[in-house]
Amino acid sequence: MTNSSVGSLANKCSLTNGKLYSGVKVMDICVENIWENFSQPLKSFIKRRVDNEQDVEDILQNVFYKIHHNISNLNETGKVQAWVYQITMHAIADYYRTRRYAFASYSEELPDAILSDVQEEEAANEEIAQCLKNMVQDLPEKYKQALILTEFQQLTRKELGERLGLSMSGAKSRVQRARGKLKEMLLDCCHLEFDRLGNVIDYQHKCSDCKYC
Repeated sequence: MTNSSVGSLANKCSLTNGKLYSGVKVMDICVENIWENFSQPLKSFIKRRVDNEQDVEDILQNVFYKIHHNISNLNETGKVQAWVYQITMHAIADYYRTRRYAFASYSEELPDAILSDVQEEEAANEEIAQCLKNMVQDLPEKYKQALILTEFQQLTRKELGERLGLSMSGAKSRVQRARGKLKEMLLDCCHLEFDRLGNVIDYQHKCSDCKYC
């Protein structure tokens, strides 16, 4: 989205929220314009963080439900983009919170042993994430570059292709191969245990002198 589109959008949303204009509420006009300007960028933003396509659609719908019901709280129209992305990040966080710990709202009643297990799972994921970051640095340059641009700088496959002069399928293939090589390095280094949602719950080093972990 360009700065000019954001500015135009801010102008369209600058009218008093809730005022009737030709029989239509101004807040509805504003939400419609936010949808037109942000729905595709937000979908791409969510897809880089959530694998399941149906979950992506559900989160996107949830985001616009929250936008519609909170549009009257948007006081500084020049900050529409920041406000929309803040709502989206919260929706993604809620998704993972619910997905991983459906019982989280009852955490104060959970036995200490269960809470300890949850904390250990989080620690295992963080440690593996650090191992992966170290391994990325040892990948061949073209695969290292592909992962850094997509996973850390959050470029889409299309943007990666444009940056590196690759076709869409070529960019997708390069990322897949890079992930495959990274997976091989990780499995050579560690034995991993996963829960049913794919989260790492435990791992053991296969050798004591792994230079990555």
